[in-house]
Order: sequence, then structure tokens, then C-alpha cells
Amino acid sequence: MTARILVSACLMGHAVRYDGASKPLIHPAIDRWRKEGRLVTICPEMSAGLPVPRPSAEIEGGRTGADVLAGRTRVLEKTGGDVTSEFRRAAENALALARETNCRFALLIDGSPSCGSRFIYDGRFSGERIAGEGVTAALLRANGIEIYSDREIETLVARVGDAGNEVGVSL
Repeated sequence: MTARILVSACLMGHAVRYDGASKPLIHPAIDRWRKEGRLVTICPEMSAGLPVPRPSAEIEGGRTGADVLAGRTRVLEKTGGDVTSEFRRAAENALALARETNCRFALLIDGSPSCGSRFIYDGRFSGERIAGEGVTAALLRANGIEIYSDREIETLVARVGDAGNEVGVSL
């Protein structure tokens, strides 16, 4: 079985971000993986019913996705709305899809309170970044899926090449 990759829909050019934009990742590997049928696209937030556009959201208190999953903090919109349950459901939807489609890897947009894998924002809507991961990235990683940010595409290319044709991989 060819290694499959769960990928943030915004990186595939879908206008699904909170502001109605996309952040397409242009790389020859993306085109190759698409042709090979390796890519499984999801916007976790949309899968949980959040609209586009929507208010920006951050994990409160400078905490991380793992803290949200553990019930220690919330995901709040800039307008004050609590969207914690939606972000938890989004992460669960992404994990279910990854399992159903045998994804061993995930390529996620950094900075997002869902998909951030190396950095997220500090929860004060100040524009300040902190080290940490979003809710979806945390749940995927906790379940054995290798997470790569959009800035780590070359590392993922090398890793998929190493793991690309293993048979019988299960999550």
C-alpha cells in the first residue's frame, strides 16, 4: 500500500480558511502525490460545521491543542465565542478520515488552532506566535500519525520516499 498523506484543504488551494482565503502550497511533490492518489484533503473546521468566513480563533492562555483535548483550556473566537467543542469534533473527524484512508502522514498549515504543528498563536489575538500545536495536530500525533508543517515539505518528501511503498501499514 502506498503511504497516504492527510493534507490541510487550504494548502490544496481551497478557500476554507477563517478569512475565506487559501494558502496553496506549490511544490512538485504535491502534484506527484495528487496524481498517485496519495493525498486526502480535509479542512477540520469545516468538517465540524464551522462556516467560511468565520471569526478568527485561538487557543486561550498560551496553551496548546493537547491542553484543549485534556479539557484544560478552550478555543475562543476573537468575538468571544467558545468553539472548543467544534475544534474537538474537527480533530476527531480528521483522525477518523486519516484512519479510514490509511494516512500515515499529515501535511498541515502552521499557525492554525487546528492544524498548527510547530507554532500557534498565543491566545490573545496579538499576532504573537508560540511553540505548540493545534487541536487536530495534537490528536493526530497522539495517534501515531507523523505531522509535518507546510514549511517542512522537503522533510516530508524524504520521509514519504523512505516509507512510500510499505505494505500492510495500519493505524
